[in-house]
Amino acid sequence: MRAIRLSFFQMIAVLRRDMMLLVSCLAPILAGFFFRFAIPLLETALTDSFHITSIISPCYELIDLLFAMLPSTMFCFVSAMVSLEERDEKTVSYLFITPLGKTGYLFARFGIPAVIAFFATAILLSVFKLTALSPLTILLLAAGGTLQGMIVALLVLTFSSNKLEGMAVAKLSTLTILGAVTPFFIQSDTQYVTSPLPSFWIGKAILEDVPLYMLPAFVLSAMWIYFLLKRYLGKIQEKIN
Repeated sequence: MRAIRLSFFQMIAVLRRDMMLLVSCLAPILAGFFFRFAIPLLETALTDSFHITSIISPCYELIDLLFAMLPSTMFCFVSAMVSLEERDEKTVSYLFITPLGKTGYLFARFGIPAVIAFFATAILLSVFKLTALSPLTILLLAAGGTLQGMIVALLVLTFSSNKLEGMAVAKLSTLTILGAVTPFFIQSDTQYVTSPLPSFWIGKAILEDVPLYMLPAFVLSAMWIYFLLKRYLGKIQEKIN
């Protein structure tokens, strides 16, 4: 446990030296203020200008849903960028054979950030939500968002060879979040085209107020994480050999 703790603090030290990654960790807070205060003001201004009752407010549930995935995505992205740099510098191979080990490294780089992301999401969503979300819904969204963030991080690590590629892959990987948008705008069975994405089922759970839809979201997330993690470890093993 001491080795895991030291490895995690080592990652924190890297964040303190990299302003871009540090700002990425603070981005969800800034976004929360914008969503909570700027969007309602914009809604009021637009409805007054066009003399209609609502414009943006019907999408408040979707905004809350997307915001629930933001903190975890940013935190896990930051962790992935640190891991990518360590892989570039070939330090991961050495860390795997230290007392930290493979399992300890993964827990320090993904397990602890995921736990922090879960609690951060639950707190930020409670503070900045636009709709009346129950405590259970907030916890489910925090869990779903955390798993989504881990998927994004593993996509970055699996399909990137360096930090520059990692930035590009991160932008593409966040498209997996858009599955949550599909149920809100496509009512026909065509919406199920995006059903392999865990975010799709999270979107349906919120839109239709059916928490049971979170179950396929969690199962699909576990499958994505398993296969991506297996491929990532395979790439690390190739470098060791």
